[in-house]
Amino acid sequence: MAASIFAFRGPSFRPTATVKLAETAALAAFAVSALVGVLLLVNGAATSPTLGISSFGLGTRVDALSVIMMLLVSFVGWVVLRFSGTYLDGEAKQGPFTGWMLLTLASVLLLVQSGTLVQLVIAWIGTSLFLHQLLLFYPERVEAQRAAKKKWIVSRAGDVALLAAALILMVSYGTGDIASILAEASDGQATASTLWVAGLLALAALLKSAQFPTHGWLTEVMETPTPVSALLHAGVINAGGFLLIRFADVMLLAPGVLAVLVMIGGFTALFGGLVMLTQSAVKTSLAWSTVAQMGFMILQCGLALFPLALLHIVAHSLYKAHAFLASGGTVDLVASIRRPGPVAVPSPSAVGKAFLIALAIYAVVATLFAFIVGFDSKSPQALALGAILIFGVAYLLAQGLADKAPWVLTLRTSQYALATALAYFALQTGADWIMAGTLPATPAPGPLEWALIVLSIVSFGVVAVAQALFPLWAYHPAAAGLRVHLANGLYANAVFDRLIKGHTLKSSS
Repeated sequence: MAASIFAFRGPSFRPTATVKLAETAALAAFAVSALVGVLLLVNGAATSPTLGISSFGLGTRVDALSVIMMLLVSFVGWVVLRFSGTYLDGEAKQGPFTGWMLLTLASVLLLVQSGTLVQLVIAWIGTSLFLHQLLLFYPERVEAQRAAKKKWIVSRAGDVALLAAALILMVSYGTGDIASILAEASDGQATASTLWVAGLLALAALLKSAQFPTHGWLTEVMETPTPVSALLHAGVINAGGFLLIRFADVMLLAPGVLAVLVMIGGFTALFGGLVMLTQSAVKTSLAWSTVAQMGFMILQCGLALFPLALLHIVAHSLYKAHAFLASGGTVDLVASIRRPGPVAVPSPSAVGKAFLIALAIYAVVATLFAFIVGFDSKSPQALALGAILIFGVAYLLAQGLADKAPWVLTLRTSQYALATALAYFALQTGADWIMAGTLPATPAPGPLEWALIVLSIVSFGVVAVAQALFPLWAYHPAAAGLRVHLANGLYANAVFDRLIKGHTLKSSS
């Protein structure tokens, strides 16, 4: 935070020095996070003494979850700040922009290492308040005003939900220490207010992570500089997933709430993925991809696959931040391709074969890992999630099995399918091992969970087949209307605009 003071000095402080100071601060945060990780390996998980009065103080929680998130946030933050130094070079407001970015990152770092409910709530609210300033970097733009207004409304609702959940937790467990609350919850000591707490935590997470139908602001963030879009993936947009993972022990006491998360997250993932296919602008397409990915993250939490949800946060943050920062170069690269080669369009039979082969590869690899690590180590939820992920591999295989596809493409896609299945089980095993003792194990599914698992597999399977056959039906007259509706996000965002009177916003220029 100290570095942000110099950034806000604006013209009186050299922009180059401001950028260098910001980068140094981010690197220092990464170094401290790495040091904390070493201390964790030596001394084990712990919570610092509370700074303040009893439950109403501040404290730092050091465990595998907080260390991983601290390393992720500080690393992505450093990359984004370094990119911003060149991207905004010459901007009159480069100093304040850097200052707000630093404050946002500082708030996220405080959030992920929160040891008390008070610190968690303060950091949660601070993150959205500082991000609001970045969304209004160009305050004269009507679209920027609209996006910021939507984000403000959604964030305040999420803040109220989290604050209410924190108050109920304090009253129910008699403490504001998060570790103590989780310890009692892990013993299965559900209270009369457990359902309310889990529901409020889920609501706060859904609102924070842009789930349907409150996703509209995220798809309009393009009115801000590109670094802001990348910064969102440094623990900002995925803070909802972190909240659910942190309170996993509490969430497991409310299976009904987890079921709601599966349905909302799954629908958002499918909805965002379909809309993404209809977008022509690169950054808008990436934004819709983030909506879909956040939905998938919520789905994982709903299935009680909390270590996998954390793995998803790390992987998605790294690749999506890079995708946004490299979006300009990608446009130039595509524009430079004057004569693309022939496109391999798979037939329905090729798509069918691709899915059968992909699932067969997945089954073989799953059996292999079962022999290595034990047949009882993989929950049905994790196996179902792997089947959903392998549907994406089937899409690649379909390209390789198309009639016009060369043999080299067929061989390469087959290798990708095998590598993806191996990587999934290896990373899953690693995530479970790292988070053992920090996050609860996935419970055996009941009738409701089995129904949701089957529904998820069928839904994602149907969408994956439709995507693989996209070139065959996308331009059919019967699909023209659907394409228009999807391109407009089924008009959910337009309804939000009407509700907040966003269409009446006036430009100040």
